[in-house]
Amino acid sequence: MIVTVTPNPSIDRTLEVPAVRRGEVIRVRSATSEAGGKGINVSRALATMGVATSAIAPGSAATKARLDVLLGGSIVLRTVDIDGDIRTNLSLVEPDGTVTKVNEPGPTLDEATAARLLDDIVAAALEILAADGAGPGLGRVPAEGPSERWVVASGSLPPGLPDGFYAELAARMPDDVRVAVDADRSVLRAVVGRRVALLKPNHVELEELMGRSLATLGDVADAAAELVASGADTVLVSLGSDGALVADRDGACHAEASIDDVANPVGAGDALLAGFVAAGARRSGLPSAIAWSVAACRASGTRMPRVTPRDEAAVVLRPAVDRDRRLAG
Repeated sequence: MIVTVTPNPSIDRTLEVPAVRRGEVIRVRSATSEAGGKGINVSRALATMGVATSAIAPGSAATKARLDVLLGGSIVLRTVDIDGDIRTNLSLVEPDGTVTKVNEPGPTLDEATAARLLDDIVAAALEILAADGAGPGLGRVPAEGPSERWVVASGSLPPGLPDGFYAELAARMPDDVRVAVDADRSVLRAVVGRRVALLKPNHVELEELMGRSLATLGDVADAAAELVASGADTVLVSLGSDGALVADRDGACHAEASIDDVANPVGAGDALLAGFVAAGARRSGLPSAIAWSVAACRASGTRMPRVTPRDEAAVVLRPAVDRDRRLAG
């Protein structure tokens, strides 16, 4: 069972536009709305591929109602009660695949609510995990799927939650629950050195965390190895058009995929994380995770479709990291 935690869920509006020009009227060609937030995206990708998952997010009764309509029963969503309306994020997608994102901050939480939220999310996660995926509507775990219990905490924090929220969440999980964290800046920094099974920064986030430029695959591998040495079991670094790199205590590997039909890269990192955790968060699972990301890139919205043999065929695994290769990003 994989439980995802999305502290700052959203309504994701995707607008297809001919071009983004500052100060001009932009006429939208098409518009879609989806339930969003990184953890919710991870759960949707997992459910699409038949992996047992449940999502937890804070929200009012009105927020849950809106999200449930947009999710259409695709995943089980459990909300913990807070006041305030859900945020709306806007993605402007141009014909060449360029995406401009405008994200709202989310509802502001007072100190008491922030403290209670951690307790409520921990309790909800442990209750779901105790059921071990036996409840109705939780999906099916394929034979090759993970047997471990996971909590995947990802995305931004709403105003009022402390930077150490994910770190404290990880600290309060039992030893047999594996924790993955996908965060950036001070929130990611607060997790470094804590007991986590997986950290998933992207290239820019890793550079910010390390405080230095990471221009080559070797630089990224070295930085990821430092995070492993600090306490993370595994580090998965998404590298945009350069694919992704995985490092653990036994070394590192790299995989990538070159495709010419990218429709919308938003959500590709969440699909990558979902695929990697579904494969047990081991280096051998990196090609599968990249294929999930390819499938997401080929979708016009933020919801990943089922992975196809064509998606899998696009992936190239490089067991030995080309340390001198310069990165595009």
